Amino acid sequence: MNIRDMYKTKKHLFSFEIFPPKVATAFEKVSGVVDELTILSPDFISVTYGAGGSVKDNRTVELCKIVKNSNRSEPMAHLTCVGSSRQEISELLDQLEAIGVTNVLALRGDKNPNVTKEGDFRYASQLTEYIKTVKPHFNVMGACYPAGHCESASQKDDIINLKRKVDAGASGLITQMFFDNEEFYRFRDLAQVAGIEVPIEVGIMPITNSRQIERVISLSSATMPARLSKLLSRYGQNDKAMFDAGVAYATEQIIELLSADVDGVHLYTMNNPLVAKKISDGIGGLLGETR
Repeated sequence: MNIRDMYKTKKHLFSFEIFPPKVATAFEKVSGVVDELTILSPDFISVTYGAGGSVKDNRTVELCKIVKNSNRSEPMAHLTCVGSSRQEISELLDQLEAIGVTNVLALRGDKNPNVTKEGDFRYASQLTEYIKTVKPHFNVMGACYPAGHCESASQKDDIINLKRKVDAGASGLITQMFFDNEEFYRFRDLAQVAGIEVPIEVGIMPITNSRQIERVISLSSATMPARLSKLLSRYGQNDKAMFDAGVAYATEQIIELLSADVDGVHLYTMNNPLVAKKISDGIGGLLGETR
């Protein structure tokens, strides 16, 4: 099903992000993750190219196929600009279409020192435009950054670039993770003023261990609210306590966002079905509204 159409019928979508294994032999374990996640009935599951863009091969397509074959959720494949040629993107799109996947997330991608070749796309807006040219029936989503992209000169410039992405054909947006809801509300207001009218789904990552936080902040440019800092300071050395506190914080964050009428919640699961289940249990009664 086209994800664009889902936003037209449901007030809040609920979706997950997972990543393919770094080695092909680990697919059995990831298949188990998919089984546990699809039981929770997410509207769709996005499949990355791997952490930091380090996995860029058919494992993304293979994992999308596993999600598709579950018959319980719609897969969305991540495609990135980094090192990608037009031919490679076209081949990937053909492979996805062959397994019935026509929803993709077009990204610039994290800079990767292991990828030395120049790609044909510098910006996600260029990748979006190309996908819509060669596969106009594909649904293309885009990423956005409530705190502004770390490489943008200002948030104003970032919003201008985001509008270009939408104008190129992005039918909806998923935010980078953030931990302060006020940061998202300010961003949403700025996007509306700029004429960005597509659905914006919020990306939420539960901080379930203190080792996550440094990398998460560096990737997202998100602010660290005082309340989350206190949780990390108090429970960071106790794995179980930090897990419970992180899930509770994310659940409260999501409940407030749903009450503010966000278009959907995209949970960065880190391939941990237990996190997804606990949060799903905490917000399940809030997700049944239709438009």
